[in-house]
Amino acid sequence: MLLATVRPTCSTTVASYAFHCFKMTSPYFVQSSAVITRSGNKTVPRAGLATTLKTRMERRVPSAAASRTHVKQEEESSISNQSLGRDASGIGSSGFHRPSIGQSKAEPDEAPPLLPLAPIQRRRRGQVKVEYDGKVEPKHWEPPDWRKQLGHVRQMRSARDAPVDLMGAEKCYDAHAPAEVRRYQVLVSLMLSSQTRDQVTSAAVQRLRAHGCTVDNIVNTDDDTLGQLIYPVGFWRTKVKYLKQTSVMLQREFRGDIPNTVEGLVRLPGVGPKMAHLAMDIAWHQVSGIGVDTHVHRISNRLGWTRGGIKNPEETRKALEDWLPRDLWSEINWLLVGFGQQVCLPVNPLCSVCLNQHSCPSAHQASPAKRPKAGSPRSPKTSRMKLEPGSFGLGLSAPSSSATLVKEEPLATPLSPPLLPRKRKSKTFST
Repeated sequence: MLLATVRPTCSTTVASYAFHCFKMTSPYFVQSSAVITRSGNKTVPRAGLATTLKTRMERRVPSAAASRTHVKQEEESSISNQSLGRDASGIGSSGFHRPSIGQSKAEPDEAPPLLPLAPIQRRRRGQVKVEYDGKVEPKHWEPPDWRKQLGHVRQMRSARDAPVDLMGAEKCYDAHAPAEVRRYQVLVSLMLSSQTRDQVTSAAVQRLRAHGCTVDNIVNTDDDTLGQLIYPVGFWRTKVKYLKQTSVMLQREFRGDIPNTVEGLVRLPGVGPKMAHLAMDIAWHQVSGIGVDTHVHRISNRLGWTRGGIKNPEETRKALEDWLPRDLWSEINWLLVGFGQQVCLPVNPLCSVCLNQHSCPSAHQASPAKRPKAGSPRSPKTSRMKLEPGSFGLGLSAPSSSATLVKEEPLATPLSPPLLPRKRKSKTFST
């Protein structure tokens, strides 16, 4: 009715009229309209097409974000299920129920928090024993047949008549003196025994005891008198100095007694590890280590009780303490020292009478090379004794007290002139 009443007057009016008609009829420009409902005269505003499209776009954005979150949660849940070895069937970690065939997917509920991954427990491998030809490798090395060899040494030392048994450090101190004096005399005898035979050491200690072998008395004795008392022990001048310094140190720091530890004993001048361990054993009755001197060092290497090229007594002590039982440390010193003084000598050992000659690796091999025969160019000239009148011989009387002995000095071996090359004679042939 309205369109029929409006009449255009000109071309401009026609264009505006046509636009107005298009705007009124097009759904894109309709903002709202009244719709009559069945319930009565109530009207519900109807949204236009632009508003509807805008609302639909706003709904799609959160649904896309939710779908991306859902995919991410499914990936995390699949990774966790693979690491823990769980069954992926049923309800996943994202909170969704897998629909069966023909059912629609349910809307995602609120996802529960992910549980922390449990630590993977790996099974530890046990220790594998390495076997060599059916035998298990021993825990520590020890020489073969050492118990048998030690038993033979004990049998050969059963008499206990070696110099160390009669004149060693255990026999030199005064048994009736106070305890601190006895311990001091044990230390003095050990200091004097270095590079000295037991007979010489025992005689020197007896002279010191007659003079007064106490800390205070040695400190007050001058060096010349002390040297005359201990002479002729080896390196007696150096030992006089060590005795005075050690006595002064004992007087100031230890109240006239000797230290009761190895660390304290080795601090004293002239006292080494061997003397310290022997002093702990004899004076304090405590076994702290093996006292290794030249005899123990030599015999241990000859019997094969050490491995490798050990060249000094301290290395021998460490090697012996690695495998020798501790209850034998105190016994092994005097056993091997006396055995070295009587049978296993440094030069020309008596291997033929030794009970270990069949098990000792060095048996019949430790003797030095043969000496050159008398009269050979490399043998030294022996000294001859020339007796003056009054000497005895074939049909002569015994020498009197006034007879003098004249010792001829060794004659120097004359050097032969250098050999010159011989000229080769040329042969002439006659034609």
